[in-house]
Amino acid sequence: MNKFVLRQSLLLFLTAVIWGVAFVAQSAGMEYVGPFTYNGVRSILGGIALLPCIAVLSGKQRPERVSDRTLSGGLCCGLLLFAASTFQQLGIQYTAVGKAGFITAMYILIVPLLGLAVHKKVGLKVWIGVGFAVCGLYLLCMQGGFGFEKGDALELICAVLFSFHILVIDYFSPRADGVKMSCIQFWVCGVLSLIGAFVFETPEIHSILRAWKPIGYGGIMSCGVAYTLQIIGQRDMNPTVASLILSLESVVSVIAGFLILHQAMSVRELGGCFMMIVAIVLAQLPGKRLAGRSNSAILK
Repeated sequence: MNKFVLRQSLLLFLTAVIWGVAFVAQSAGMEYVGPFTYNGVRSILGGIALLPCIAVLSGKQRPERVSDRTLSGGLCCGLLLFAASTFQQLGIQYTAVGKAGFITAMYILIVPLLGLAVHKKVGLKVWIGVGFAVCGLYLLCMQGGFGFEKGDALELICAVLFSFHILVIDYFSPRADGVKMSCIQFWVCGVLSLIGAFVFETPEIHSILRAWKPIGYGGIMSCGVAYTLQIIGQRDMNPTVASLILSLESVVSVIAGFLILHQAMSVRELGGCFMMIVAIVLAQLPGKRLAGRSNSAILK
């Protein structure tokens, strides 16, 4: 491995680590504010954090006009991101950080299945991966009976919504400015989440200030820094290798939940995690084009 590939791989791994730890921040933030308030404030911070990135990448003193494609893509992605992150944040209140991370990672398998609707072929490895994922999800989530717990079901809905979000990004990314589109989606998600906060919650400034650490991490680190690192890290990298490295966020979420929140997992649950790792790897290998671009603007 040459120095360039090693450097790019390390940047992508750091991105996965930041996103994995973000599940801890999301869980910790719920101790101070509601899910809509948390998502709203951190999304706005994420949009603000991307503004310097846009300025640097454009290399121009005056900002260029946002194209219609970029604006449309940002609006569509923002709506789906709002829905997906809402279910994710609601679910994380009722399930462990590690389980939330792994269930959310199911989007890697759901995307190629949804792709069948637009005549995208699914290889044998993906179908084998689906089998491993179903078994892993059962071991991870089923407790004492055939049924999901409340938090697990919410996270699975989140994974489905993120899958649609990924497909929309796959459509718009070749036609729009990816960084600007991501910035727009964060602002859209933030505004909609804050509206939800005032409707369903009672946002209080002092509560938000008390949660400044998890909110700050979720907004600046998870959205702004990690997204920028991903853009740099994926340059001239094999898209399949890049996606495999980024998918390690689910593993990091389990480790982070154990080290920071002391959320131990049973042998049964760890077995489910292992099977889902196998499923994630199998699912990533066939679809180079979709896998390489699909992770680029997901809110973690």
